[in-house]
Amino acid sequence: MEEHPADRELFAARLSPHRSLSPAGVRVLLILFAAVSAAVSVPFFLMGAWPVVGFFGLDVAALWLALKLNADAARAYEEIRLSALQLDLAQVSAHGLRREWRFAPLFTRLERREDEEFGVLRLDVASRGQRVEIARCLGPAEKADFAHALGGALAEARRGPRYS
Repeated sequence: MEEHPADRELFAARLSPHRSLSPAGVRVLLILFAAVSAAVSVPFFLMGAWPVVGFFGLDVAALWLALKLNADAARAYEEIRLSALQLDLAQVSAHGLRREWRFAPLFTRLERREDEEFGVLRLDVASRGQRVEIARCLGPAEKADFAHALGGALAEARRGPRYS
């Protein structure tokens, strides 16, 4: 059975925060940091300044906690899907809380807030008094590229489905 032209997906994106370290990289970093901390704390322990070892241990624990919180935050994402008939937005928090919006492309605008020096600072999808910020995890240059792609797809959706 052939797909109806109005149901054809014109744009789809899943945006998630960038993380520079993989889980394996995090483990290597923690092991190296703990090894260096242990090696540096041994002379203090031998000199009788054993409380210093505890402070080095606190540094390792603080780094582990920071990296764990960072990894937890990376579970957040946004999904954007556009067809000729509707724009679906979903934002999922790091804790799994999902919020969804549905817009008619014909009445939907993509609004940008730009700074001359920094570029695109904010992107909003707006329609009939409703406004949702999107692409929060992207940098200014990435937001500009994303806005260009989504704006083009919205323009195509406004033209309506193409029948062959």
